[in-house]
Amino acid sequence: MKQGKRYAEALKKVDRANLYDPFEAVKLVTEVANAKFDETVEAHIKLGVDGRHADQQVRGAVVLPHGTGRTVRVLVFAKGENAKKAEEAGADHVGGEELVPRIEKEGWLDFDIVVATPDMMAVVGRLGRVLGPKGMMPNPKAGTVTNDVVRAIEEIKAGKIEYRLDKTNIIHVPMGKVSFGPEKLAENFRALVQAIIKAKPSAAKGKYLRTVTVASTMGPGVKVNPDKFDA
Repeated sequence: MKQGKRYAEALKKVDRANLYDPFEAVKLVTEVANAKFDETVEAHIKLGVDGRHADQQVRGAVVLPHGTGRTVRVLVFAKGENAKKAEEAGADHVGGEELVPRIEKEGWLDFDIVVATPDMMAVVGRLGRVLGPKGMMPNPKAGTVTNDVVRAIEEIKAGKIEYRLDKTNIIHVPMGKVSFGPEKLAENFRALVQAIIKAKPSAAKGKYLRTVTVASTMGPGVKVNPDKFDA
């Protein structure tokens, strides 16, 4: 009930019919956030594509200028010299085929992102049923299938996030913490949207950015004017 009251109070400050400027939107989100913890700020972007068609899929990654505010645990599938480089670069876990039964049968999932060298994808592919539904399957478009494991780890630790369409053609991604303040959040927001705009499929027709909403973990959604982003 207490949480409901807080939400209702926050909702009073948001004009649901208004499409806010991106900076004003994130500023409002930080102002109405009133949880007792540092809430995550997320962007929810509906695109004018049909993700059921391969030529209209939107997926990629972007390094947010100010990171995400959370510690990301990285698992790297590599062997030999690449495994050594991954360990030196700060990967939280490094391994190969021996990790498959641990993940598949024991349910070990003490990691947030999986990186793999191309020669390990045959091994990682066996974990598709576990990693796929969780959005953890390494993908070249996201930069998580690569021989340059050092760069991949450094970018992820610096605040690289992956974005992809869900079944309703919406992208849901974290873009920082309320404690970042409006300026840093706005810069992260712009970097994210610009990356999504650059990833626009050539097969996409009509308006690309359909709706854009930002919200904190416990706060109401604030609608953003999609036309305020430069193409």
